[in-house]
Amino acid sequence: MSMWTYLVRFILRNRLGILIAIILVTAFMAYKASKVEMSYKFAQMLPKSDSTFIKYDKFIETFGQDGSVLFVGIKDKNIFKLDAFNDWYDLTYKIKEVEGVQESMSIAKMYQLVKNDSLKKFDFKLVIDKKPETQEELDSLLKIAFSLPFYDGIIFNKESGSTILGITLSKSAVNKKGRNELILQLESLVNEFGSKHNIEVHYSGMPYIRSMTSMKIQKELLFFVFLSLLIASIALLIFFRSFKAVIFPLIIVIISVIWLLGIMVLLNYEITILTGILPPLIIIIGVENCIFLLNKYHQEFKFHGNKIKALSRVVQRVGNATFLTNLTTATGFAAFIVTGNRVLVEFGLIASINIMIVFVLSIFLIPIFYSYIKPPKPRHLKHLENKFTVNILAKIVFLVLNRRTAIYIVSIAFTLIGIYGITKLKTSGRVVDDMPQKEKMYQDLLYFEKELKGILPFEISIDTKKKKGVMSLATIKRINRLQDTLATYPEFSKPISIAEVVKFSKQAFYNGKEEYYSLPNSREKAFILSYIPKFKSDKKTILNSFVDTNLQVTRISVHMANLNTNDIQRIKDDIRPKIDSIFNPEKYDVELTGTSVVFLKGSDYIVGSLLTSLIIAICAITLLMALLFTSFKMVGISLIPNILPQIMTAALMGFFAISIKPSTILIFSVALGISVDNAIHFLSRYRMQLKLSDWNIKESVIEALKETGYSMIYSSIVLFFGFAIFTQSTFGGTEAMGYLISFTLLVAVLSNLLLLPSLLLTLDKRITTKRFKEPMFEIFDEEEDIELDDLEID
Repeated sequence: MSMWTYLVRFILRNRLGILIAIILVTAFMAYKASKVEMSYKFAQMLPKSDSTFIKYDKFIETFGQDGSVLFVGIKDKNIFKLDAFNDWYDLTYKIKEVEGVQESMSIAKMYQLVKNDSLKKFDFKLVIDKKPETQEELDSLLKIAFSLPFYDGIIFNKESGSTILGITLSKSAVNKKGRNELILQLESLVNEFGSKHNIEVHYSGMPYIRSMTSMKIQKELLFFVFLSLLIASIALLIFFRSFKAVIFPLIIVIISVIWLLGIMVLLNYEITILTGILPPLIIIIGVENCIFLLNKYHQEFKFHGNKIKALSRVVQRVGNATFLTNLTTATGFAAFIVTGNRVLVEFGLIASINIMIVFVLSIFLIPIFYSYIKPPKPRHLKHLENKFTVNILAKIVFLVLNRRTAIYIVSIAFTLIGIYGITKLKTSGRVVDDMPQKEKMYQDLLYFEKELKGILPFEISIDTKKKKGVMSLATIKRINRLQDTLATYPEFSKPISIAEVVKFSKQAFYNGKEEYYSLPNSREKAFILSYIPKFKSDKKTILNSFVDTNLQVTRISVHMANLNTNDIQRIKDDIRPKIDSIFNPEKYDVELTGTSVVFLKGSDYIVGSLLTSLIIAICAITLLMALLFTSFKMVGISLIPNILPQIMTAALMGFFAISIKPSTILIFSVALGISVDNAIHFLSRYRMQLKLSDWNIKESVIEALKETGYSMIYSSIVLFFGFAIFTQSTFGGTEAMGYLISFTLLVAVLSNLLLLPSLLLTLDKRITTKRFKEPMFEIFDEEEDIELDDLEID
């Protein structure tokens, strides 16, 4: 007696106990699911052992978190009128008092160095220490502010007239749950100012972009769950013409989603841009399971009219194929675990676990639910004779029997076109990626790229290898030379470094005269640097942000535009020899780091890892299919119609200039795991038909095609529209996934309905050997039928 026979007896004999157990577990999971949270941390793309990550981590430890500034930009002359300016002044200080804000700085709150001759030091004083009372007073103060080149390109753009409010968030605020509320609170305060004075306000910065992104993920999660349930309901109602065939599968997928969210909490995972697509994905995969099971139930009941026998055969005869289809789909997702990327590992683990859970729930609950209700009526079985589907299958059978040469020619032609399209594929990604160009957030990003040259951190760390080496005039001059080099790159903003601080100090030494904003000569150096406040780690000084406690390591900070990885790599490769020509590598350790550089390395790492995971997925799926079909020739043939859709999808990306990047390359493993389902169902039925037809290959192919064709077409329609909903996403990667996987599945169903049967008939007994007829394990025996006399239902 096979495992599936034992299983169906267990399910039907213990149906009430199983239902109660599932209800209790679901209640527990619902409680846990209520505690699920959004992710507020920047995705760790590199493993902690990676050298780039180690250098970045060391930089953060020395100088603090980069990418923690929220930028508010205004380009309106009215800001410099007394009433508006005084409100801007109040807003700057009000924001500083908001919990979670570490510092706020604007033209209303700028510091200058003032020479104190009596103490022979610089005092750190505000340019505007109180609200001006007249326009003349304000104009006078603004003249002083604009005479400080240190802030040009940081707080204001003297050339364009724009001004910036920089809000630095504390590290705890950047990464904690309340960050979205903090961002919305700050946005509300600024918008109130903008509305009052009819001034357009622009927002950007990594904290802002990440918060807006997480809130969009949350909205899209609910939207896609609702949309996937709606599509599943409509499809099930059209296919089966029964509300019961809608209600029961929906109950199963809703339970599955609750379990998914509960398991995420149990594993201490949060919702990311990837795990956020899993609930609707699980709904679609769960409905696909139910379609195969319900179709088999209706086919069996129509054949012999015995409800219990039909339910038992659902488990016995479709159980193994459904198990393997879910296992191959889960394997496609599980392949992401090898990437080492935290977000992808969590995505792969949660997806693979819950795909198998939805299989278990489907195989248990479909027989249980239908054992309690009345048998299907004749009108519920009419879908098995649906003229549209019957005509499609008849046309497919005709083509397979009479037009195989044409099928091969078309398949080869598409393969050649696909290979050509693949040659056009490019690898590229951006730090701020997948943002729709019509969104205000994207338009604001362009605003800051124009006014500040960008907002993405690019850092250069310089280790002088000796204490107080940073304060050497020779080192400062080298830093200034490097800054001059950076200024030749239009992608970079104005650099900020200890060299700019020294220039600022010289200007202050000469009583704030703008023409003295330059490096001191060797004679001036001793006087001027002696005025700079000594570094104190526990007290704010002008040096804290630029040097370490030993004055050995310093930084040059620039911001850059939202470049793609190819441009970032180009700049890195171009600038490295220039750095080495300025800083002798034997005397200085100069490292390029920051969010942009880490993203570049992380993107390359993930793309490489995902290619590896795709190969692993193909190998693993091949081995799993070999367990069912035992003949590697048959497995090889079954993969051909499922590799073709992958080639066509890659070609589509090449022709439409959709780059290979982390958000698009994962499509291939997911699509392969799902598209191979049809081949498994078809070949499972084909093998059974071989036994029933006494090894008549042609008859077996046609009968298998007719029987599984309904489910293949129905499930593919659900999968197609199920993934198509993601085309409505505001995230480019998710949107591309919707288009590409839908396209892949469409090609896959056509390929499995036409090419696979054609190959079986053409190659005939050369691949359909005795080895294929016999399963590797008795666990997959599909012939055995349960004795109804032995089955008692409570």
